[in-house]
Amino acid sequence: MGENYSSIWLVILLPLIGFVLQAFAGPFLQAKFGKRAVGILAVAPVAAAFLLGAQLTMALASRPEADRVLRVSGTSWIDIFGLSIPFEILVDPLAMTMVLIITGIGSLIHVYSTGYMAEEKDFSRFFAYMNLFIAAMLMLVLGGNLPMLFIGWEGVGLCSYLLIGFWYKDLANVKAANKAFIVNRVGDVSLMLAMFLITILVANSDLAKDARLLSYDVMLPILQKILTNDPAMATAIGLLLFGGAIGKSAQFPLYVWLPDAMAGPTPVSALIHAATMVTSGVVLLNRMNIVFQLSPVASAVICAVGAFTALFAALIAFGQTDIKKVLAYSTVSQLGFMFIGCGAGAYSTGMFHVTTHAFFKALLFLGAGAVIHAMSHEQDMRHYGKLFKYLPVTGATMLVGWASISAFIPFVGGFSSKEAILGSALANSHAGQLSQIAGWTGLFVAALTAAYMTRMTWLTFFGDKERWRDIAPSTHHDHDHHGLEASHQPKEVPASMWFPLVVLAVFSVGLGAFLHADHRFDHWLYPQGLAVLGKVKEEYPNLLLLSLVAAIGGTVAGFLVYRNGLPKNQGWDMAKWSPLRRAEAKQFGFDAMVTNVFVEGGAEVANGLNRGFGESIIDGAVEGSGTLASRVGDIARKIQSGAVRTYALVMLIGVVGIIGYFVYVSSLGGGR
Repeated sequence: MGENYSSIWLVILLPLIGFVLQAFAGPFLQAKFGKRAVGILAVAPVAAAFLLGAQLTMALASRPEADRVLRVSGTSWIDIFGLSIPFEILVDPLAMTMVLIITGIGSLIHVYSTGYMAEEKDFSRFFAYMNLFIAAMLMLVLGGNLPMLFIGWEGVGLCSYLLIGFWYKDLANVKAANKAFIVNRVGDVSLMLAMFLITILVANSDLAKDARLLSYDVMLPILQKILTNDPAMATAIGLLLFGGAIGKSAQFPLYVWLPDAMAGPTPVSALIHAATMVTSGVVLLNRMNIVFQLSPVASAVICAVGAFTALFAALIAFGQTDIKKVLAYSTVSQLGFMFIGCGAGAYSTGMFHVTTHAFFKALLFLGAGAVIHAMSHEQDMRHYGKLFKYLPVTGATMLVGWASISAFIPFVGGFSSKEAILGSALANSHAGQLSQIAGWTGLFVAALTAAYMTRMTWLTFFGDKERWRDIAPSTHHDHDHHGLEASHQPKEVPASMWFPLVVLAVFSVGLGAFLHADHRFDHWLYPQGLAVLGKVKEEYPNLLLLSLVAAIGGTVAGFLVYRNGLPKNQGWDMAKWSPLRRAEAKQFGFDAMVTNVFVEGGAEVANGLNRGFGESIIDGAVEGSGTLASRVGDIARKIQSGAVRTYALVMLIGVVGIIGYFVYVSSLGGGR
């Protein structure tokens, strides 16, 4: 029945075609027709992919629940030694949910970018990378087998490198792009090892009757039967898969690339943090959930890492003064929540939070970009204050985003999805005692989230004064202030930038409540496995009250500290900050430690190997060969004296030697 959905290929091809057109025709169009034509050409493929994806999703939803997993076959790709890997697409609720998020929010970010990047000379190059990013992420979520997922997985890694380093003349951007690329390769190695191990298991199984061994419809049932009787192997595969997820979804200890990715343009931050790359790990865990169902040990590790990451990143967010860095660590923390849900065995709650988070985090990042744009690219919140009256649309939509992530209003924004995660962790026992510990940790982090987001909101839009007025004339144009002046008058951003904010704000308010009602999202995502995969096995007592106390308590605490603006002990002089605040600002020294150990330490190891092996052995062998050849030459040169009698003597000795050799060989033959 998959032939009815063959148009799903266009969902991937449209952004890919947009990339090709931008890469080869974009500069010509920009020169001939201006940036407006390039912007239309960039937005149209992604918007068309969204409309087509929405149509196919509605068609899928109209089918019976048991008939919502369809395979759309394509051309053959790899056929070798009985292994067949075709280009194929899996159309199911998980894939189509991500298609709507990627193309829907991606379209809005593209529209926003036409305004935000309007002054850029390389306008078409930027949108070429953006279109390719969307295409790669769609390949990741729609691919019907693990190798196709891996193509998309590596594709988004490449595109993130290109987009983070878009301003490649700035050394900070280049370093951030390299860091993202290298750190992600660590996680990718883990994912590759998991794929190799799965291939060996499935290929050697008597259950393998189809050559499409790595296609989900063939692979997952076989894996379930094999791993049911081999929990140790389930744990090994589960941990390797999670290792891949840690890299892409920025969990401890591989989170270090994500905050530095803020060096790229703000639309890139929104795309990476909200709708695409960082959700890859959660999608992978959901797609391969059978493995984790059969390994409570791997699930417990996921719970523990998710809870620690959520807490660690939330604490670090308090020490940041760059508005984008606050949101970056917020993303890391919220991803930790998603993994708590997956580790607790309630995989749909992780995807539920992916969905709500995509909207309010895109809103917050794009809103932050609007503030930065209005403040002459100043990103330090200590130079903000009372901006609401200058940026009413941006401010109002950002307040919606603040309420959504802080979750202090029942059933608004991320309240429902966060509550579902915490309830699953507290009430379920799939990951053992760690589920409950992760749940209580999550409640504490929910309070911290409300507090640091209140801090960001109040320092930006409210407070006692307009702090940029305090900038001394001598610092008007220094590097840190990006040209911000005391006489600066912020202005609301153009419609191309505030329109996406309004749309995202509307969805941020009502989407969570709509999906939560009657477990609507659970029934859509996992219609056949709600008991294990979808909902809380039993309602945790007073969960609603606990969630509200945490969120409201954090909000009130943040308001009380920052209601009058910036406290005196959090100004420009970090020496006056509290020891905890300074530690938070420096990520508790973890990033510096990683740099010292793996970058500088790696350089020392490389230099040592070069001295010990390269210089002594390799260079010694090369130099020794030269010396040997030189000495042999010296000996040969002495023989070449020019005396004819000497040459005749040497020839005579040679002839005698040859005759003697043949006589000796003949005597041996005669003896036998």
